[in-house]
Amino acid sequence: MKTVRVWFEKKDTARYISHLDLNRCMSRAFHKTRLPLWYTQGFHPHVFLTFAMPLSLGMSGLQESMDIRLTEEMAGEEIIQKLNTALPLDIRVYDVTEPVMKACEIAWAEYEIAYDPENATAQEAKAKLESLLQQSEILVTKHTKKGPKEFDIRPYFEGVQLNIREDGWLETRHRLPISVNGGVNPGLLKLAAEKYLGLELYEQITRIQLYNDKFEPFR
Repeated sequence: MKTVRVWFEKKDTARYISHLDLNRCMSRAFHKTRLPLWYTQGFHPHVFLTFAMPLSLGMSGLQESMDIRLTEEMAGEEIIQKLNTALPLDIRVYDVTEPVMKACEIAWAEYEIAYDPENATAQEAKAKLESLLQQSEILVTKHTKKGPKEFDIRPYFEGVQLNIREDGWLETRHRLPISVNGGVNPGLLKLAAEKYLGLELYEQITRIQLYNDKFEPFR
């Protein structure tokens, strides 16, 4: 039995697939392709399938991964080809490797965050957001397992550089802490803009890469 790491993209329309549905989608794809996978034991056997760090609903991911166990040797290229014939539009497998790191080592995530201002021009929205980020404290309500709590996002969004794209969207690329126990959601800046500025932003978030605490890419 051999554990391999399957790398895939989840973007565009697929970003609206919840993690639970993604798990079901992948399980069906494995069943349809009849890959030599190891199944759990018990009354309800199911394919062994673990995701490194599930995406939030509505978020795209360019370097997502899941671990599976093969009961016999199989070329990575064949796994990629078979899975892509069984997966829906906008979920595409692009690599199969041997795991190098464990999910518990993940400490950071890099995001590309794009905003489409709905009640301001791009220039106005950029100036307002930059002014907000200069405040000494930016409190938003964060939902935790123990209930809602006030959370200061200012230290985590320090250094954000906003650029205006040709299509009029604001865009930034930023790293935020993340772990198996939780992290800082990139969508919190949008909530702060609504709370403090009355600024309505339509956002698109793409997770680019995961890193360990040494900022080495997750592999």
